[in-house]
Amino acid sequence: MTPLPDADAVLDAIATTRAVRRYRDEPVPTEDLNRILFAASRAPSGSNRQAFRFMVLRDGERARRAKALIGGAAREIWSAKRSDDGYDRGSGVDPSSRKARMAATMEHFVDRYEDIPVVILVGAERHRPGPEETIGASIYPACQNLLLAARALGYGGVMMTWHRAVEAELRELLDIPDDVFLAATIMLGVPEGGHGPVRRMPVEAFVFEDRWGDHPDWAVDPPGARHTTWRR
Repeated sequence: MTPLPDADAVLDAIATTRAVRRYRDEPVPTEDLNRILFAASRAPSGSNRQAFRFMVLRDGERARRAKALIGGAAREIWSAKRSDDGYDRGSGVDPSSRKARMAATMEHFVDRYEDIPVVILVGAERHRPGPEETIGASIYPACQNLLLAARALGYGGVMMTWHRAVEAELRELLDIPDDVFLAATIMLGVPEGGHGPVRRMPVEAFVFEDRWGDHPDWAVDPPGARHTTWRR
């Protein structure tokens, strides 16, 4: 076994890659964007078919129209979710609460969607008919590679599927073939805030050994890990 000389840096990048929805009004240089997409293209895929494809939307005429389509859908979807999930009720009435801060972040995100420096539609070329979940297994590793590479270079990003509300219009506008499965939309930019450790349930919540529900004693978090609420 030969670990990477910078293994700790890789693991730290994984532990601090959070969803970023606030971006500075700064472009992502083409050189950095190329490095990010190169990392995405190194991801594993079923039978090594490498079916993933990346439609990059920055500031071209079609890109602006595509961003407007997704942005309009995003605002409608978030408005409905904000109401249905009660973001303005309960603890949401306290501006300092986590719930209210999330709502403010989402409002900022959708209101300025068209200004996001880079929007990437991630697709997969189908080589045969099949359920979407089997195609996703060959494309979502590339999405995670992309987000980790962006983190490594100091950028922030977030992955969503709001493009599905306007998928037909996007296909027509961008000449995307019918046999391409559009799996995700990834937004990238220079974050307004900073990166930092993400909050998750402790690792023991996710790990079983030998029998479902049996949490092994060795499944423990490293020192300093931040947690959300979980009860064993």
